Amino acid sequence: MRRRGFFAVVGGAVAWPLAVRAQQAAMPVVGFLGTTTPDDFADRVAAFRGGLMDFGYVEGQNVVIEYRWPEGNYNRLATLAADLVRRQVAVIAAVGGEPSALAAKAATATIPIVFSIGRDPVKLGLVANLNRPGGNITGVNFLQSELGAKRLGLLHELLPKASTIGMLVNPTFADAEDYVRDAKEAALPLGLQIQVLRASTEGDIDTAFATIVQQKVDGLVLANDAFFYGPARRQLIALAARHAIPAVYFWREFAVDGGLMSYSSSLIQAYRQVGIYTGKILNGAKPADLPVVQPTKFEFVINLKTARTLGLSFPPGLLAIADEVIE
Repeated sequence: MRRRGFFAVVGGAVAWPLAVRAQQAAMPVVGFLGTTTPDDFADRVAAFRGGLMDFGYVEGQNVVIEYRWPEGNYNRLATLAADLVRRQVAVIAAVGGEPSALAAKAATATIPIVFSIGRDPVKLGLVANLNRPGGNITGVNFLQSELGAKRLGLLHELLPKASTIGMLVNPTFADAEDYVRDAKEAALPLGLQIQVLRASTEGDIDTAFATIVQQKVDGLVLANDAFFYGPARRQLIALAARHAIPAVYFWREFAVDGGLMSYSSSLIQAYRQVGIYTGKILNGAKPADLPVVQPTKFEFVINLKTARTLGLSFPPGLLAIADEVIE
């Protein structure tokens, strides 16, 4: 009796993985091409799954998601994108900025792609038109390049006597020099000089802050980059606090974690939209017919606790327009 029970359990254990594999084989497979690590993307992956669920897709139940993570090494993205193409995924969610979107586009002209980027996708050559993208690609534009001038202006209002503002960029990011050019153009009417600092590793960031202190730079603006948001976020916030450098950041999460202030669209809503578009495509929609989504609402977040630590007082005008004030 025991023997029969034992073999029934073993038989079930053997058959169950085969059944699961057969079930998964019948499910659509979505490729998720990130730019850093799973830990960095945890909240964004959750938002992406939420968007998929709006169209009835639940990971592990009726859709499989294949994740690929270059861990901040953008040179690996081409290989990872090609791997997803070989896997014959139904859709590629190329997220985390321009590097993943460009890698996915270079890898396939047929598999649908949904991107999340910070710059104009028409200028990047990703789509033909915002309203009618054409081809196999569409997605979300965070408008980060357009917001760079606004962030610089907010920092100038906080520091009206400042003369030199540092700008930190990742030189391995495809559009780093475009961000630098835009910042310098925005600085001219404000009478500001831009001190460009470049960092693609944690050691580079330490060196950049040493330069900021040595050159007596008055404040800091960060160029949008997944590396800065992911592995380096807490390091950047800690160094700004240690050296008393007022900084403005490109996502709300920086201010929540102790950064001085941020101005951005909603990161979570953007990733939810990527999930929504992925779900629509799985249901038969074509990327060519899905307009590129751009945010209409932006969040200005101030961390007053950090301001007090830095010995700064926000003028009433800035406090009045803040969407969120962290005490």
